[in-house]
Amino acid sequence: MQDCIFCKIINKEIPAEVVYENETVLVFKEIHPAAPVHLLLIPKKHIPTFFDLQQEDAGLLGDVQLVAAELGRKLGLEKGFRLISNCNQDGGQLVMHIHYHLMAGRPLHWPPG
Repeated sequence: MQDCIFCKIINKEIPAEVVYENETVLVFKEIHPAAPVHLLLIPKKHIPTFFDLQQEDAGLLGDVQLVAAELGRKLGLEKGFRLISNCNQDGGQLVMHIHYHLMAGRPLHWPPG
């Protein structure tokens, strides 16, 4: 997507502090963290919202969750972390490219907001 900030980060047109990358997923630090650990996990394929998912994307979403688990282990987050994804405006989605927030490093209360 031409105007998508996350696609521009994937294409290295905009800098980001990347902490993990493989063929399907990119992970970078949130520039306005809401927790001591706050990472954004994005599939490299541009999918605007969950409503745009196709059956063929199921493996891609699994890849994102496996990366979250791998990072949780690597970063020593055994006490726990939260993996959040918002959908559309009322759900709090600001960038129209499916993404997940991995947050940890302090107790995270429920409900979130």
